[in-house]
Amino acid sequence: MGLTREMGAVLGTIPELVRDSAGVANTMRRSDLVQHKEKEKGAATRTSQIVFGERQHLLRVLDSLEGTDLPIARMQQERRTLEELIHARTRELNHINTAWDEKIGLVLSAEAKPEMLEKLVKQAPEEDFYLLRLISEHPRSNAKTLNKLAKHPYGAIRENVARHPNADAATLAWLSRDRSQPLWYLVAFNPNTPTPLQRRLRDRLKRLGESQPSK
Repeated sequence: MGLTREMGAVLGTIPELVRDSAGVANTMRRSDLVQHKEKEKGAATRTSQIVFGERQHLLRVLDSLEGTDLPIARMQQERRTLEELIHARTRELNHINTAWDEKIGLVLSAEAKPEMLEKLVKQAPEEDFYLLRLISEHPRSNAKTLNKLAKHPYGAIRENVARHPNADAATLAWLSRDRSQPLWYLVAFNPNTPTPLQRRLRDRLKRLGESQPSK
């Protein structure tokens, strides 16, 4: 029972914070029209998004285990195994980016400031997909931060930037030329997109609609 209580305050609240923090997740949903097709060679890199997801699943298994009636010996053995796996992933997250949980907490806090988010992006390694994705959809991320994130290889981060209300004209123009995914569609409806570019992109969308066979 010790680990569940100990980790709960730091880890168990993160999914709820992600959903509720400043309305971020509620106002910026991933578009069904945009497909992410990152090219992977061989095994996938263990980014923070993957490791964090594994740790959350393990914590749920531990919660489930502790709520069931099992022989004491089996309960202790399985709890010990799960705790070791959870701690291993916490160490892995801290290896990707030191003090990882604390930094996630800073991003999700009500006191998060644009300057702090900008600093976290500068310090974060490219592999910290989870932290950078949270910042890319944060309503307080400024234009400078979003411009840096627009070059990130993870498609979901670039997509968040393309729809972000703080993205500037230069960043949106850059994203409209992204050939790996149709971000131009999101750029077309961003109010910060320069009018000439917005007109061209919307005309493109109209032509695409007209070319589709009617049912």
